[in-house]
Amino acid sequence: MDRRDGSNDYVIRVLDNPTEVDAAAWDALHDAQPSATPFTRHAYLDALTASGSATEETGWQPSFLTVHQGGELVGACPLYLKSHSYGEYVFDWAWADAYHRHGLAYYPKLLSAVPFTPVPGPRLMARDAPARLALLQGIRQFATQAGLSSAHLLFLDAADQAAAQEAGWLMRRTVQFHWMQREPTPYADFADFLADMTRDKRKKIQQERRRVQEAGITFTVHEGEAISGEDWDFFYRCYTQTYREHRSTPYLTRDFFARMQGNMARNWLLFIAWRDGSRVAASLIAIDPERGHAFGRYWGAMDAISHLHFEACYYQPLEWCIARGFRRFEGGAQGEHKMARGLLPVATWSAHWLAHPQFAEAVAQHLAREGEGVADYLDELNSRRPFKA
Repeated sequence: MDRRDGSNDYVIRVLDNPTEVDAAAWDALHDAQPSATPFTRHAYLDALTASGSATEETGWQPSFLTVHQGGELVGACPLYLKSHSYGEYVFDWAWADAYHRHGLAYYPKLLSAVPFTPVPGPRLMARDAPARLALLQGIRQFATQAGLSSAHLLFLDAADQAAAQEAGWLMRRTVQFHWMQREPTPYADFADFLADMTRDKRKKIQQERRRVQEAGITFTVHEGEAISGEDWDFFYRCYTQTYREHRSTPYLTRDFFARMQGNMARNWLLFIAWRDGSRVAASLIAIDPERGHAFGRYWGAMDAISHLHFEACYYQPLEWCIARGFRRFEGGAQGEHKMARGLLPVATWSAHWLAHPQFAEAVAQHLAREGEGVADYLDELNSRRPFKA
């Protein structure tokens, strides 16, 4: 699709590959967004496609939307035609089933998200509010012209959430668990962080860490370009082992991580667990050094060791974040158990447009009921925070 919006002289295009948009222009627009993350940089999105991880063959057909004005890129959106709902973390399987039972096609659908990455951030990257609106209108027009059932925007930042709500999209709230640095007096170290917690939670964490130490586990920390090819190879063995244990197939190829090593090394942090001179587990964390944010992403272990997951995925990263003065650590999708490790509940948002009027009304009613339940759930979670009053 290539059309003009005469009111603002916008040129709106749909691109079949991230390489069709200038990387420098994309990243300049991306970096201007207050909620920018490494996952919406051009190199990350391009690596997903070029590595064979997010392609038409895997059910993620790139259809990136761009808005130009006077030859300048003023809006951009990672967009995919989806033939399933895997790898999204905002679940609409029931909607697809309802369509199927009524003899209607739910797939393909249109999705704005970062594949396999439930991290809130910009989806409608725009120079200003009119360009953001043009992106929303372009998505809806694309879906309508293609005869698609629906369009979905996942894990939105505040600006995208407000724009989608104003444009009449259906809003859906879910819950994640994030650690935030203490303000106005930051934690001095991990012991200071533990001292802020209630006695039972502090004691539980200390016991879990002690059992990992008693099992003979030590850790090495590898950051950025110091993560060697051998380290990446070991991590990938751990990563695929986790999927095998769940009788599933990894979303990401080894080539994807090779591209991360080559093009985005500074955005990665690897914790490797050792026992008796051998590596036994690895935890991969994404980092944004400029904003002081870290994101728990992938882990795996070659041996079953009690409490090692908590140490590798929460305690080691939190200790590192506190020492480096980071402001935030996001633990990923779901996982109420994260609260006991000091990660607190936060609301995340998605926006949805359905072409079929009756289904749109039915989903709107469902989301209203679901939203009340999520609000009650958040209240209940906040009533039992793991920190002292």
